[in-house]
This record gives sequence, structure tokens and C-alpha cells, in this order.
Amino acid sequence: MPQTPPRTRPEVTSPLRARLRRSTLAVVLGLGFVLGGPMALRAEGTVSDNKVKIGAIVDMSGVYSQNGGPGAVLAARMAIEDFGGKVGGKPIEFVSADYQNKVDIALGTARRWFDNEQVDMLIESTDSAAALAMQNLGKDKARLTIAAGSGTSELTGKSCSPTGIHYVYDTYALASGTGRAVVQAGGKSWYFLTVDYAFGNSLERNAVQVIKDSGGDIKGSVRHPLSTQDFASFLLQAQSSGAQVLGLANSGQDTINSVKQAAEFGLTASMKLAALLIFNTDVKGIGLPIARGMLFTTAYDWNLDDQTRAFGRRFQARFGSPPTMTQAGFYSAVTNYLKAVEATGTDFASDIVAKLKSQPINDFFARNGRLREDGLFVHDMYLVEVKQPEESTEAWDLVKLRQTIPADEAYEPLGQSACPLVRKKS
Repeated sequence: MPQTPPRTRPEVTSPLRARLRRSTLAVVLGLGFVLGGPMALRAEGTVSDNKVKIGAIVDMSGVYSQNGGPGAVLAARMAIEDFGGKVGGKPIEFVSADYQNKVDIALGTARRWFDNEQVDMLIESTDSAAALAMQNLGKDKARLTIAAGSGTSELTGKSCSPTGIHYVYDTYALASGTGRAVVQAGGKSWYFLTVDYAFGNSLERNAVQVIKDSGGDIKGSVRHPLSTQDFASFLLQAQSSGAQVLGLANSGQDTINSVKQAAEFGLTASMKLAALLIFNTDVKGIGLPIARGMLFTTAYDWNLDDQTRAFGRRFQARFGSPPTMTQAGFYSAVTNYLKAVEATGTDFASDIVAKLKSQPINDFFARNGRLREDGLFVHDMYLVEVKQPEESTEAWDLVKLRQTIPADEAYEPLGQSACPLVRKKS
């Protein structure tokens, strides 16, 4: 901006010039309201619109609905209820929407919420392509977005955002825990069955890196469309590869279908299955007789200890089943967001992110948690093994803990991050 020359006497402003200045200011401020973006009047140190409004975009009936879906919406509502329905004396409002597994619906909903419905924070359980699009929109609009169900590490890599948080897990943490454990147990050669979009590609890429670094070998891979019903041709390709391990870089109903069909075709007699993202609901859907002995990495299990069981029982009483890690992560993320609003006195996104980065986070969901400069919320992860049917003591007693993976080991080192926000500091 050009420097104003030093004044030798007080400036005399005519009534006409003053009126023109006021008119120009009104146009600029009005434009900020119309655009609904960073220019909009969202003053730091205040709660905009005299309320805090949270929006959740999830898959309510599709391939990922059991992992997040209605349970994630309930978890967010429980967090708001437990907070008392108000923060700093301001009411908390909540809205939710089904994105129907379509990126354009997710993005259109987020845009409408930000532009017209005063949503301050958006939390999602969608797919990685939708999450990336919504995070980018949040960056443009200076609104906080929390990825709680999507996995791609790109959210805190090249596509990171100063107003974006990746909360529950990422593909690096999932792949490193499971991939390293399986290779160490003798599963050296791998073939991948990968869902063909951003999440699957990121999960396979991260797993391949860990497997090779651990001394393993990759025999090949095949990609399948989202929501595939018949995996026969893909499984035959995997079987003919001669690999010891079939790495499943998919999720939800796709994982359930691929594991069940692998067992039906007898593939599990010659290959070990390694599910790189699997939820307790998936294990339940597959059944212990088929899933038993399977290793996987998770951010949370309801039956790990007294803290996780306390929330798990309370959630189950209202929902009918214990929470998945995404559903538990929703409760934790919404609660810690509201704590940050209360502490700062504002819902301004940059203030909230700064507050969350300034302190450790420990609760029933996250142990040794901290929010890094790249927007990644790192916390302990868990390597678990699916129980034998005779080991299970109740309907949802599905896994046993094999190893706690410390936060600093579970996630990609910050120094290796491709996030521009980190590079500026180095």
C-alpha cells in the first residue's frame, strides 16, 4: 500500500468528501455480507449472529452410513446437550444433512450453510473427495471445517488449510500401524484391492511406503468402483498374484463385501487379509467366524478401558450399538470446539484453531492429543486383533488390544509434511 505523505497541518474534510467516504465504506462492508467470505463481518473476539451454529454433513443411508451417518449426528447432538446447549451465554444451534455420496451435494450444502445460514463450523463424515472440496471452501469463506470421517492425508498435505482440522485418523496412521505389524508377522508380499477415489489411492500409497520401508514387496493392485457388489473378478486377480497378503484399501460396505466374498471363494486359505480401514460395525457385519484373527489399526474402541466404556454404554443406550471411532470422534471434536469457543469468547475460525493448537487434548477418545501446524490432530492409535468367537463375552466384544501406537509414531512426521503452512516456518 502506498505511503501517505507526512501532513504539515490538520486535514480539512469537506461534508461532501465525508459523505463519499461513508458511502464507499458502506459499499465495501455490504459487499462483504453478500460474498459471505473472509470479507464478511465476522469480528474477532465476538460470537457472530449471537449464536454458535454447527453443521454436520454425513452419509445417512449409503456405503458409509454405519461408520458415521445417523450415529455421528447423534454424537454431535449429545456433545451439545452435555455442554448445556449454550456456550458463553449464546445458544448453540445444530443442523445436519445427507450428502448422498455426491461431492456436488456436499459442496452445495456447505456453501449454502456458510453463505445463507450462518454455520460457523462444519464437521463431516463423507468421502475424501467431498472433504477436500469442503475444506477448500471453508478456507475461502474463513470458516472452520473438521474432517472426522474422511481419511486422505492430503487434507493436511498439499491441500492443507489454516481453517481445516483432520481429527479422527488419516491414511498414513492406518496404513503404518497395520502394514508394519503384518510385515513383521511374516506377511512380506502384498496385493492391493483398492476403492477407486482419493481415499483409496491415498491409503494404498501410504501402505506401500510403509511395507517397502519394512522390507516387504508389492505384487500388484486392482481398483474397484465405490459400492461394488460383486468382487469375484478382483479377488481372482489377487489370488493369481501369488501374494501372501491381500491389502484392502477400502471401507464400509465395500470392506464387508470383499472380506465375505474372499472367504466364500476360499481365498483366505492361501492369503491373509489386511483391512487398512475397518470399523467395529464392519467386524460385526462380517462376523467373528470369518474376521477372527484379523489385525487392524483404529483410533478408538468402545471396550478399551473404563473411560471408553462409559461413553460407549451411554451412546449404545440411545443408538442401539456402541460408537464407531468416527462417531466417538464427532463427540470429542464438537466438545473441544465448544470449549475453545468458551475460552476465546469468539467463533472466529482462526482464533479457534489457534486455541486448539495451544494445548494438549485428552479425553475418552483421544489420548496424548495435540493439533499440529498442518491441521492434523495426532493422538495415540491402537493395533487390535479381532477375537476368536469363543473369546467374545457379549455382542459387541469384538477386538483385543495388541499394541498402543504413540501419537508421534502413528502419524507422518511433521518435518515430512507437504503442507505449505509448515514449509513457511522451516
